Amino acid sequence: MADTSGSPTPSVTAVGYFLASEDHGPAELVEQARMAEQAGFTSLWISDHYHPWNSAQGHSPFVWSVLGALAEATSLPVQTAVTCPTVRVHPAVVAQAAATSAVLLGEGRFRLGVGTGEALNEHVLGDRWPPAPVRLEMLEEAVRLIRTLCTGQETTHHGRHYTVENARLYDVPDGGVPIDVAGFGPSAVELAGRIGDGFITTEPDSDAVARFRRAGGGQNPVRGGAKVSYDTDRDRAAKAVLDRWPNMFLPGELAQVLPTPAHFEQASRLVTEQHVTDSGIPLGDDPDEHVRALLAYRDAGFNAVHVSQIGPDLQGFFDFYRSKVLPRLTA
Repeated sequence: MADTSGSPTPSVTAVGYFLASEDHGPAELVEQARMAEQAGFTSLWISDHYHPWNSAQGHSPFVWSVLGALAEATSLPVQTAVTCPTVRVHPAVVAQAAATSAVLLGEGRFRLGVGTGEALNEHVLGDRWPPAPVRLEMLEEAVRLIRTLCTGQETTHHGRHYTVENARLYDVPDGGVPIDVAGFGPSAVELAGRIGDGFITTEPDSDAVARFRRAGGGQNPVRGGAKVSYDTDRDRAAKAVLDRWPNMFLPGELAQVLPTPAHFEQASRLVTEQHVTDSGIPLGDDPDEHVRALLAYRDAGFNAVHVSQIGPDLQGFFDFYRSKVLPRLTA
């Protein structure tokens, strides 16, 4: 559909691309990062999973290996969105991985995004999956420990959830690693305000932004993630979302507590194409629809939004955004 807008579109601060590790293999992710930079996206997010949400997605490479490749493949800044540093991976190990990534990527190009995670990825070693208040408590302790280790000082820590003895990271970036905290419910958003260098979420929720700032976030950056489905056929775009990402429409805490891709597939049988078409996710090739969806993040007070394409036509998506969408968002 042609862009029939007769007036300039107010700009957003930054538009990045969201690399979906659940939906693409490691080499594909690196190639998408190159394509994103060529198309004019200004930063990268990359998800950190052990499992995909369902077998249709079918991927889940080790994010820290991919980050090493991204350091050589592009000049864009990169952030994990998000890493869970509490159960499957000890925060001392996450600190080493984050520090090394920051050194490889260079000054100002890496941020660590963290959150309380999902049972889908975190139960795989047989550990108990804690209730939400305990997960938040674990995350707060983990962030404190990661910050200390990323200074390069020798650290001994005997906390409620974690123990570290005589640990020191020898390769650390100047100034440490910025840590942004993801949150959805009020308690998680307030934790992000207290301990985060920024806030991450996936809905253009102005109330959450205000809560984050009141809780201590001040003027720290707020970054969002948005799913879109570009295709020249709108119905085909909707079907791609239903086939590959129906988990987005599951209610409540299911995303945090279901333990396997098979469980997500079972629950997702309740999701219909009507859920997709009513959701507000941009479907198809109308640039106005994509621009409106992304400007909602600007209007909610976000500093940046990262766009993830659902569907097979990646080249078409990047061409479409380079020529029809990004010029209007960054004018």
